[in-house]
Order: sequence, then structure tokens, then C-alpha cells
Amino acid sequence: MLRYIGIRFSGALFSIVGVACLVFLLIHLIPGDPVEIMLGESAKAADKIALTQKLGLDKSMSEQFVAYVKGVVTLDLGKSFYKNKPIVDLILERYPATIILALVSLVIALLIALPLGAIAATRKNTLADHGAMTFSLLGVSIPNFWMGQIMIIIFALGLGWFPVSGYSGFSSIVLPAITLGTALSAILARMVRSTLLEVLNEDYIRTARAKGLSESKVIYVHALRNALLPIITLVGLQLGTLLAGAVITEKVFSWPGIGLLAVEAIQKRDYPLVQACVLVISITYVGVNVFTDIVYAVIDPRIRRGSRD
Repeated sequence: MLRYIGIRFSGALFSIVGVACLVFLLIHLIPGDPVEIMLGESAKAADKIALTQKLGLDKSMSEQFVAYVKGVVTLDLGKSFYKNKPIVDLILERYPATIILALVSLVIALLIALPLGAIAATRKNTLADHGAMTFSLLGVSIPNFWMGQIMIIIFALGLGWFPVSGYSGFSSIVLPAITLGTALSAILARMVRSTLLEVLNEDYIRTARAKGLSESKVIYVHALRNALLPIITLVGLQLGTLLAGAVITEKVFSWPGIGLLAVEAIQKRDYPLVQACVLVISITYVGVNVFTDIVYAVIDPRIRRGSRD
């Protein structure tokens, strides 16, 4: 098991290093001058030169890269150009909001997907099955920015049940979480249905039914437990995406998370903040996937044995 974990962490570290280098190069290829954005086009040349030197943008690309690597290694990500605050503080301020949104969205998705997928699998080719798969198709097809705006128009502006945007308590999380959760539930429901259909044909399911167990116990205790492996993999991937910052949804609802912070940094050409946001997003995504792999190996010992072959 330790060898398996070591292999996964080594691969994760390699991925993070590659992303960190790639982010630095791509960010500096983005057109636009952060100094001009901060001071305006009418600023004096002397002021622009002074600010360029203060921000370290007068140095060569290699010197900036070395400073960037040192900062990442020492966890000193520098200051935001635009907000003039330590980047670590900005990320710590915003990241909890993203975690809360991701976890609530995941709970909503599971509450919808597990029973919906089970109903579709146990009632194959019936009206219930077709209805569940139609919902799944719609959930995958409808973009979050459109779904979010519809939710705002109906439940915030129309009915006045929830705030339009921002974070002002638990009621603020309902609309963005439902927007993300319904889209995720559509993907999970299809996976639950397909895996359950395979499991329901196994001999032990017929044996459980022959023993007189209730259908709900057969489905949710015996069948669903053995169908969890691919579902866990998909949940891990989707949770990594949510924790990495659902950028579009956070932008639509002005949710103060890491995704919205990244968008603001890009708009202001705030190089250090963009680099830090993308790096945190990458580490989060890779970390969740590594954790998912470990959970997968704990559940299925064949995975661990495969790593030794």
C-alpha cells in the first residue's frame, strides 16, 4: 500500500511542477501591461518606470522565473499588483467559500443522482428510465451560466426567496449550489445507472432476492455497494473540479471563491495572483485525484496488487 501511495504522490508532484512552469510561461504571454492598467494610459512615463521597477517587471524573464520558483518553494507568493495585499492572505480569504460551495453542491448531486440512477436501472426501458435519462441529458447539455441566470431570474428576482449574488449567509449558497449540483447529478445518474445494470445481473443479486430480501435492500445495500468503484472515481474527479473553483458559476453569482478571484486577477493582468490561483487550483485538483486513487485502492485490493506487477 505504501508503495502504491508513493507512486501516486510522485506522479502528482511531477504534474504540479509541470503546471507551475507552464503557468508562468503562459501568463507572461498574455497581452496587456499591468502597469498601464494600474496607472491608466494617461500616466507619466516616469511613474510607469518607477512602478515597473517596484513590481520587478523590469527584470528578464529568467530572473522573474527564478524569483517565482523561490517564492513557490518558500510559500511566499508575493503581493498582488492590483490589491496590494499578500497573495497568501487573499487565497485564504477566498478558498473557504469555494470549499463550502463544492461540498454543498456535491451533497445535492448525490442526493439527486443515487436514487435517480437506481430508479432508472431497476426500471429499465420504462417511462421512469426514459424520464431519468432525459433529465440527465438536459443537465449535461444546459450550460451553468444560463442555468445560473435562470435561477436568479426565477428564485431571486421573481420570487425573492434568495439573494441575487454575493455571500451573506446560508441562503446565498442555495442557488449556486443547485446550479452546480444539478449539472453534476446528471453525470453521476448516468454512471449509477450503467454500473447498477451490470451488477444487477450478477449471481449474488439473484441469491439475495431468493433469500427474500426487500428490493430496496438488494439495490441500496448489495448492488450499489458493489457498483461504487467507478462512481467514486467520477465523484473524485468532479469534486476536484468543484474545489478547483467553478469559475463560471462563481462569476455569475459573484461568489467570493477562488474561481472569481482568478477571473478578477486575469482582468487586471495581476500576474502573481493569476499564477498563485492557477497553482492552487492545480494542486487542489491533483490532490483530490490522488486521494481518490488511494480510496479506490483501499476499497479494491486488486488496484494495489496491480501496482506491484
